[in-house]
Amino acid sequence: MKNLPVLVARFILGGVFLIFGLNGFLHFMPMPPMPEQAGAFLGALAGTGYMFPLIKGTEVVAALLILSGRFLPLGLVLLAPVMVNILAFHLVLAPGVEGIAMPLVLTAAGIYLAVQNKAVFGPLVKPSKKTS
Repeated sequence: MKNLPVLVARFILGGVFLIFGLNGFLHFMPMPPMPEQAGAFLGALAGTGYMFPLIKGTEVVAALLILSGRFLPLGLVLLAPVMVNILAFHLVLAPGVEGIAMPLVLTAAGIYLAVQNKAVFGPLVKPSKKTS
């Protein structure tokens, strides 16, 4: 099966973001204890009143796009800033080997899928010609 690794990466990335995105609305998983700075950061996001619904809604929509396979590049573009922030959060505010594993797996899956779609993403990393 030539596309099995792509399918596995899609289901890992899409599945995790679908579950955690829905958890942001339905609260079926408890929030683990976190360091003081991490809690303060999440409290500030929650205090805005719109940031968590925006983030979690984006996660759900992007996850569905990735799982469907029809709009995989759009789903990856929507999730890229979310994944960067999750990775930075765990590296800076909540460091620890046990907390960084999932963000690293998700980042690796996202990068793998982007590389597999290099026809779409390749032009984004090529320098543009001067226009003036």
